[in-house]
Amino acid sequence: MPSPSEEIRSTGGDNMNLDRIFHAESVAIIGASKNEAKQGYQAIRTLLDQKFEGRVYPVNPKENSILGLKCYSSVLDIPENIDLALITTPARTLKDILIECSEKGVAGAVVIAGGFGELGEEGKRLEEELVADAKGIRIIGPNTFGMINVAKGLNLVGLQNVPEGNIALLTQSGNIALNVITEANLKSQAGFNYYVGIGNEADIKFHEYLEYFTEDSNTGIILIYVEGLREGRKFLQQASKTTQVKPIVLYKSGRSAKGSKSAGSHTGALAGISEVSQSAFKRAGIIEVDHPGEMFPVTETLALLPMLKDNSIAILADGGGHATIAADYLTEMGIRLPELEKETRDKLCAILPPNASLENPIDVAGGADQNPAIFADCAEILLDDKNIHGLLIVGLFGGYGILFSQQLAFIEEDAAHLMGKLMESSAKPIVLHSLYNYAKPHSLELLRYYNIPVYDSLEIACKCIGALSVYGSYRREYGKESNFKLNWGSKAVSEGQEIIDNVLAEGRKVLLEYEAKELFRLQGAPVFRDYLATSADEAVSFAEKLGYNTAMKIVSPDIMHKSEAGGVMLGLKDEPAVREAFNTIINSCSDYKPGAEIRGCLLSKMSEKGIETVIGMKTDDQFGPTVMFGLGGIMVSVMKDVSFQVVPVSEYWARAMVDEIKASVIFDGFRGRPPSDKEAIVKLIQKVSEIAQAYPSIREIDLNPVIVHDQGLTVVDARVILK
Repeated sequence: MPSPSEEIRSTGGDNMNLDRIFHAESVAIIGASKNEAKQGYQAIRTLLDQKFEGRVYPVNPKENSILGLKCYSSVLDIPENIDLALITTPARTLKDILIECSEKGVAGAVVIAGGFGELGEEGKRLEEELVADAKGIRIIGPNTFGMINVAKGLNLVGLQNVPEGNIALLTQSGNIALNVITEANLKSQAGFNYYVGIGNEADIKFHEYLEYFTEDSNTGIILIYVEGLREGRKFLQQASKTTQVKPIVLYKSGRSAKGSKSAGSHTGALAGISEVSQSAFKRAGIIEVDHPGEMFPVTETLALLPMLKDNSIAILADGGGHATIAADYLTEMGIRLPELEKETRDKLCAILPPNASLENPIDVAGGADQNPAIFADCAEILLDDKNIHGLLIVGLFGGYGILFSQQLAFIEEDAAHLMGKLMESSAKPIVLHSLYNYAKPHSLELLRYYNIPVYDSLEIACKCIGALSVYGSYRREYGKESNFKLNWGSKAVSEGQEIIDNVLAEGRKVLLEYEAKELFRLQGAPVFRDYLATSADEAVSFAEKLGYNTAMKIVSPDIMHKSEAGGVMLGLKDEPAVREAFNTIINSCSDYKPGAEIRGCLLSKMSEKGIETVIGMKTDDQFGPTVMFGLGGIMVSVMKDVSFQVVPVSEYWARAMVDEIKASVIFDGFRGRPPSDKEAIVKLIQKVSEIAQAYPSIREIDLNPVIVHDQGLTVVDARVILK
């Protein structure tokens, strides 16, 4: 995690150098080879085959020519300026090569070799040396699969038949890139304009690529496979700008403990907590998919179709089973299946069999068996309904000519033409699921011609139209709430910083409870005034001030888990109880940890009954300070019903955190209990976000439990851990 000063410092470089890389007019292949199995041969062969518009210069001191091109002993011997170098030689050779490239004025280098950050700390050190040796050359990699500009024929990977389109593909895995490009080749109208193997991000970071492709007029959508991010917050900041103008689809691996370990070893970047990254990506407007198989279909859909203007769609099916499953999928995604207008139902009734379902989802109930054109007729009626903003067609369309009669195939083709023209005229998206997609009937190819995506997986078809809804909602509703800029030191008060400085001066990293509560009180958080008693007499005096019914807790920098040590007693209602509790706690904690420094006991007013919650903050390895909210007390460990947001947390996102947990309905009142004060929770979440920025030296905050009442809340316990 970068320090505050590092975070605001530019990474260097500019889009001018990136432009010279992605639109290179001259390329040096360093490590060029006559061995057809080596990338130094494959790159030259591919550049020639794909009629690269620029000039290619093989570099190999042992060869005179390769594939008819003159070879040079060094990049310094090439008689013209070089925009880009593809370096295919081993890691041990890179230092001298990069020094020569720097002398030559090369703008960028694609470094294939591994053996760097993916191998651990020593590898990370070598990466830093690599960037230093480059002296301003922008580096893709190391440990990369290469890069491609499809339209220009600048293919430094060796992949053949990459379909051209407007998708920029950024991945940290060559195999994933190969899988996505192969899928696009087999069954899609969409294609790519760029591919970049990010590699280890030693120099050019994810957010820099995002900035470049955001400004690139030929890029319509960005597809990302990520394992870990070197500069996660900068990525979020740029992504939130990018998604205002074009979509980003992302699949993140490393979600499990095992996967996280693998991701870290492969890229040298730590994988973040799944829940943290998911909330951060959503807030940045990124469409995150759950499985690799969803990556290209969702991207294709967003590349081809308009986003939903409202998250209300209709399902049109030729069977109840598929209709019901689709309805379940979409409802779980938060997509509405609104009631149809009476005029719509009347029109459907006039053309469908008597047993057809005219509710949403609509089941044609055998009406298409002899006339599959009924799909186009129903689609026209449904998309004319003002409550419907998109259409999902599920079932057998495309297969009637196979299942029943070849004559029906011609009717399906006519229907496909009509649906294609209908989507163009209505500007409402259509996505189709077909069990016969595998057979590639001409009717489905016609739908693709009109940019209507067709999928053989019902779940993926639902995810695709769901993505149109999610992206539309982001652009309409919460895109403006996606600020990820930290305000370090903002709203700090001198007394609060003095508490932290005193703790650090004592060699401690954990604030005692009364110190943590005082820090929060100074920042304006709703924290009751507690009293530190160093004797039984003081405890009685303070209990009288509080009006008794007090809680008493041990205060010791050496005892973290107070209950385990016998250091907590509750509901003390009179002087004898307070005096006995003080002596009992001191003796119990002394026995629990002999030699522990004991500063006394903290007296607090007992809280009224309410719902126990937890509000905390931790510093995430990739995204920095992150706030957590959920059910508190022991339930936080048992239920793990929590939500996360990266700091800063606005009122909008604080409210979203409260609504996101599964048990959120409990705050609306139950079994005769009044509703809880959700606004007080929202304000305290924002206050924790504020404190995380006010004091950059704080690593973790834990307010547990925070008891929420029908009016207000009580912070019962507080812990602050410093970096």
